[in-house]
Amino acid sequence: MLVIGLISGTSVDGIDAALVDISGTDTDIKVEFLAGETYPYPAELRKKILAVCAGEALSMAQLAELDDAIALTFAQAAQHLQINHPSVELIGSHGQTVYHRPPKRRGEGFPDTLGYSLQLGRGSVIAKLTQTPTVSNFRAGDIAAKGHGAPLVPRVDAYLLSHPHESRCVQNIGGIGNVAYLPARSHPHWLEKVRGWDTGPGNSLLDLAVHCLTDGTQTYDADGNWAASGTPSYTLVDKWLSQDYFQLPPPKSTGRELFGWEYLQDCLADSTALNLSAADTLATLTELTVVSIVHSYRTFLPQLPDRVLLCGGGSRNLYLKRRLQESLAAIPVQTTDEVGLSANFKEAIAFAVLAYWRMLNLPGNLPQATGATQQVLLGEVHLPM
Repeated sequence: MLVIGLISGTSVDGIDAALVDISGTDTDIKVEFLAGETYPYPAELRKKILAVCAGEALSMAQLAELDDAIALTFAQAAQHLQINHPSVELIGSHGQTVYHRPPKRRGEGFPDTLGYSLQLGRGSVIAKLTQTPTVSNFRAGDIAAKGHGAPLVPRVDAYLLSHPHESRCVQNIGGIGNVAYLPARSHPHWLEKVRGWDTGPGNSLLDLAVHCLTDGTQTYDADGNWAASGTPSYTLVDKWLSQDYFQLPPPKSTGRELFGWEYLQDCLADSTALNLSAADTLATLTELTVVSIVHSYRTFLPQLPDRVLLCGGGSRNLYLKRRLQESLAAIPVQTTDEVGLSANFKEAIAFAVLAYWRMLNLPGNLPQATGATQQVLLGEVHLPM
């Protein structure tokens, strides 16, 4: 089946669209990556999304307009990707996350509070505009089962990237970092031993800092070159790493609500107090991402992996990748490209797979990664009218 997967992450860089040919079910799934493109948001739309993510209030009418504008842009991305390619049979759209609240466990005698996660870009609009069945709103089913609704990709990673004899960590570095720990398939009940959680900030603080430090003229640090010219302050890294989230055991999830604008302002104030240069500040924020990943592995994994595979926008940050390799010493740090799966479009590919599984009535979540009480179908199906 030809499927397009669509996602825009917490960095709000643009819409990643992946065209794949999928066959099999889950244990025997095969995925051939045919094409991928990233479609930038129109500048004004991106500005509105970032403002909402930062807490700007909207009327219901404005929210509806933003929802439709995002859906239109997602639909256009799917349509553009099919130019010079065969028409697809299915679209899986993650949408644009604008708010994420993890569930709260209140203890014996008190009812739990379900999580909440809002992705804009209505699947029904995408289905109508593209005249293609569309699966969207993937997180709701897991949240209803008392899960975090994130991370949802570990089950896909398990079937596409696990190895017969070596354990692997698949580390996505988008706006937020998340990991899937994949034990060797030779282990008994290996799928039950897969783990996953959000490790903390990925690119979110770095991108916001670059925007601040350049008065909005730049949106990211290309290849990490600016950060590489600075010297990190480990005093600040240690201080920032004491934040409660890093000590919280999995399953856990986070977003810009924690590691966003307000958090960055505290980081910049700390940097100013130590008279750090702009380069030193970026080096320190990069080190926070690196150290939080390594701390997460050493604290919460049953054992360190034999190999780390990076994906997402942060996998292109050469300085970040080098620092992660240096911090993990003898453990090879590569990208998923090096094992045959596009690092740039892996998340979009994953939501194509999740949509495919939804149409086969196969579960998409891993309860041990999301905290859900059971495996559930993920996504709502919208048929073109």
